[in-house]
Amino acid sequence: MPVSFWICATCGVEHADNAGVCAICADERQWVPAAGQQWTTLADLHEAGCHADLRELEPDLHGIQSSPAVGIGQQAKLLCTPGGTVLWDPIGFVDNDIATRVLQHGPVRAIVASHPHMFGAQVEWSRALGGPPVLVAEADLAWVARPDPVIDTWSSEVRLLPGVTLVQVGGHFPGSAVIHWEAGAAGRGVLLSGDTVFANPDRTSVSFMRSFPNRLPLSGPVAERIARTLERFEFDRLYANFDTVIVADARAVVRRSADRHQGWVRGDFDDLT
Repeated sequence: MPVSFWICATCGVEHADNAGVCAICADERQWVPAAGQQWTTLADLHEAGCHADLRELEPDLHGIQSSPAVGIGQQAKLLCTPGGTVLWDPIGFVDNDIATRVLQHGPVRAIVASHPHMFGAQVEWSRALGGPPVLVAEADLAWVARPDPVIDTWSSEVRLLPGVTLVQVGGHFPGSAVIHWEAGAAGRGVLLSGDTVFANPDRTSVSFMRSFPNRLPLSGPVAERIARTLERFEFDRLYANFDTVIVADARAVVRRSADRHQGWVRGDFDDLT
């Protein structure tokens, strides 16, 4: 059976063909391995024993990860509401088993990635889930490597479902986005932030970066813009794109972290260096 699409082994993003180097990995925010561009397929992943698991993170929010990890190895999020579900930051692997488990939580109304590094196998996920739209920020559309009619563009702010808002804040990519979920954290609000606002390992701070692997920070004004945009929303908990979580007081954590970021890039703390 001919291969219908390819998956970059480094970032896990689907491609219509395997001619050349993955543009996402060749960009300064990512990397191409020293051994060169490498590709895989769903068939290869199946043969290697790859599978996906779904587990509850909190009521109505589930994490989806593959084992072994594909590409960057993000944790997708399945956000469930009475009106349907949203698949956030889809991973680079999907099969009938995980698609069935996802659909058991209700019809999927949209598939959305926070930014191009998290596109994963977004078109293939749509096909496995009955054809929900794949929403791609208009500012980042050029990064789509597997065009398909299921892809719709959006910008600025979209109400995906009652109480679920998709917001473009930029930064990491011009179209970088978050989802605000009003009912999350027992009504205190949840932010699904991807890499747009990165939950740090200390679990008490977040980062604002252009490139995480290559250590390129965003400017102070951009960090401030992101923080101010998010201050419109109430949220107590923040989930990033792996399994990192700011469990409580996340809105204040974002503000403190943005202030700290601006101070360091301004040189306020140079006496400590």
